[in-house]
Amino acid sequence: MATQRKNKVARARRPEIRLPSLEAYGGGLEPDGDYDGLELAGLDLAGQSGEGARFLDCALRECGLDGARLTAARFLDSVLTGVRGVGTELGGAQLRDVEVVEARLGGAQLHGAVLERVVFRGGKSDYLNLREAKLKDVVFEGCVLSEPDFGGAVLERVEFVDCVLTGVDLTGARLKDVDLRGVARLEITRGVESLSGAVISSTQLLDLAPVLAARLGVRVED
Repeated sequence: MATQRKNKVARARRPEIRLPSLEAYGGGLEPDGDYDGLELAGLDLAGQSGEGARFLDCALRECGLDGARLTAARFLDSVLTGVRGVGTELGGAQLRDVEVVEARLGGAQLHGAVLERVVFRGGKSDYLNLREAKLKDVVFEGCVLSEPDFGGAVLERVEFVDCVLTGVDLTGARLKDVDLRGVARLEITRGVESLSGAVISSTQLLDLAPVLAARLGVRVED
């Protein structure tokens, strides 16, 4: 029993978000803007600048974020539902106690970002850049991630549930209590040696065997 407890994967702590009554907001983004208790619904925020902005107890619903610049922005106790965008810039952003639901993103830049108690539920992200990011207590549920880049990132208590991950780059990443067993399709193209600290299923091990063999320089012949 002691051995089982020792080897058990620590589960991610999920956010508990209770939004207050929200005030509708129909304006745009501003650098270092302060958004508190607002609902941004159906807004086209493409190309707008919100560097360093703070979103507290907010809901962003069905907003367009193509090329939006949100470098070092902070999202706290907030919900993002149905947001969509290509090239959204979130480098160095902070997401704490956040739910991201059915997002559709392409080339989103979250390099150097800090994510704590965040749930990504549904949606699809292509070329998600999480290089050098820090993820702690993060859950991906029912997500499709195509060619995500976790290079140099730190992942602790991160869970993937009913997800598809293809073209994953884990080069230089550090993992602790990362549960990949819920990934329906797992394809790691770079950094397979960084899987130390992750938990995979026996089926996934067989799928990854060719990549592991190639990394170790093992020739497999029948």
